Amino acid sequence: MTTLLLDIGNSRLKWGVLVDGAIRDTGSLPVRNIAQADAVFEEKLPQQIASAIACNVAGPEVATALGNCIDARYGITPRFIQSTKTAGDVQNAYAEPGRLGVDRWVALIGARAATSAACLVVDAGTAITLDAMDRHGRHLGGQILPGLRLMAGALNRNTSDLPGTESDTWLSVEAAKPFANSTRDAIAQGIMSAVLGSIDRGMRAIGKLDADASLVLTGGDAGAIRQQIQLPADFRPDLVLEGLACLARAEPTSSSVQPGREQPAR
Repeated sequence: MTTLLLDIGNSRLKWGVLVDGAIRDTGSLPVRNIAQADAVFEEKLPQQIASAIACNVAGPEVATALGNCIDARYGITPRFIQSTKTAGDVQNAYAEPGRLGVDRWVALIGARAATSAACLVVDAGTAITLDAMDRHGRHLGGQILPGLRLMAGALNRNTSDLPGTESDTWLSVEAAKPFANSTRDAIAQGIMSAVLGSIDRGMRAIGKLDADASLVLTGGDAGAIRQQIQLPADFRPDLVLEGLACLARAEPTSSSVQPGREQPAR
């Protein structure tokens, strides 16, 4: 069966097609261009899709627009995932499981499929989330901090003399030079140091519980972080799609909700 996988983030829509157990035909477009999805799907995706499964944190309007597009093109209704108490052997740490951001939940499911070791899952998108999971699949909780661009934007909006960071070239700082000799590079180094420090602290904490714990990196800015970090990392840019693939293979359960609903990333 051919299943369309949809990762609808705050900034980007990512997709892939699950065929014979493998994820193919991956791509993305900005969420703000969601109206172009139909034309993009016509060009990039197979003509026949049997089912669709989605992870959405972009709000109900985006979910509805995308759901209508999928229905019109393929005659199917996407299954929108919500966070639950368990999924396989992955166990949600939240007292109210549905309050855990669904993108974080699906990323944990994807990470569990990739490794049986304890791990710290870092999703570097508009916001950066860190979620710890032990070797038994128990979610230990997490952290949320602003993403790289949110930090840079906060400095730019709330100061009078610091330069803006309109392009992504400012992310290309040298790991070997943590102290910069220009203001723009000093901003980049400071932001990256804040993120790397959070990851290092998280890895040290989970390392006390399991010396074999691994670091899993995903998200749009994971590549920039990967270039700077001194720790071994499993770079999985399609981790949420991998989690959706795991859920697609399983029988539909209470993990599904009606199209158009979404959860905030918390």
